[in-house]
Formats: sequence, C-alpha cells, structure tokens
Amino acid sequence: MNGQLPARWWTALRWLLGALMLWAAVSKLANPTEFLSSIYAYQTPLPRSWLQGAAVVLPWLELLCGLLLLANVWSETALATVIGLLAIFVLATGQAWARGLDISCGCFNLEVFGADRSAKLLKFIESAGFAFFRNLVLVSLAGMLLRRRLNELEGGSADPLSPS
Repeated sequence: MNGQLPARWWTALRWLLGALMLWAAVSKLANPTEFLSSIYAYQTPLPRSWLQGAAVVLPWLELLCGLLLLANVWSETALATVIGLLAIFVLATGQAWARGLDISCGCFNLEVFGADRSAKLLKFIESAGFAFFRNLVLVSLAGMLLRRRLNELEGGSADPLSPS
C-alpha cells in the first residue's frame, strides 16, 4: 500500500461535500424567512441590504456548487467556490461563538429527520461553536479535494496528502 486513498474514496468525499451543499441549500430555500432571521442573529456590522442579498444568493450558490460536485462538472470551480463560502462561514460562526451568541448556525434543517428543536443534542449541533469546527473540517476537505483535482490536471500525484 502506497499511502494513497483509492479513487472511489475521493469520489465518495466529493459526493458527501456535494450532498451537504445541496442539503444546506434546500434547507434555506424551503424557509427563506427563517434563514434571513438566522443571518440577522449573527449581529454583524454589515448593512441589512447586504445580508438580505446574501440570504437570496447564498442558497442558490450552494445548490449550484452541490450539483456541480455531484455531477463532477466544473469541479475545480465548484470546490474553489465552496472553499470561499466555507471560509466566510468559519469567520461568521467564529465571531458569533467568540462573542458568546446563543444562536443556531442556520446551516441545515435537522427537522426533516424528526429532530426536536428543544433537544440538547440538536441545540449543540446547531450551535455556532460546533458549526465553527464543522466548517473548519469541511474547508479542509474541500481544500484536499481541490488539490487532488489540480494535481490530476497537471499530471502529478493525485494524492493531496503526499509531499509535493
């Protein structure tokens, strides 16, 4: 074994990231008013018009990226966009967590699985602190996937974990 993950694992990771982006998008598109309220809860110093614009554009961008990742079409562009989005999410959730805001991240709707909003586990999973660390993991995953894809295009090692 040469330490490389099989190609099917990288495909599964790309599909996982694509599915998470789709889930996040559909959750927001299904209830845009609740999503806008989640954005306002972050109490950022940005103008309300920018936040409203983000509430309109963000779910559609997540949907497009998720579909592109699942179809493996323009995957480099989709991954670069996802990395940018996740970096913004890291900053937003990190500042909310650092300021002690008791808010739901607004990322995913877990009620589709029958989750009770009052449950402690659900409150933890939707917390800004958990979202911060989840987004760090996801941005790392997206970065590894992008590096692997770019290495493939250059004809180099497809394994992003190998020394360059």
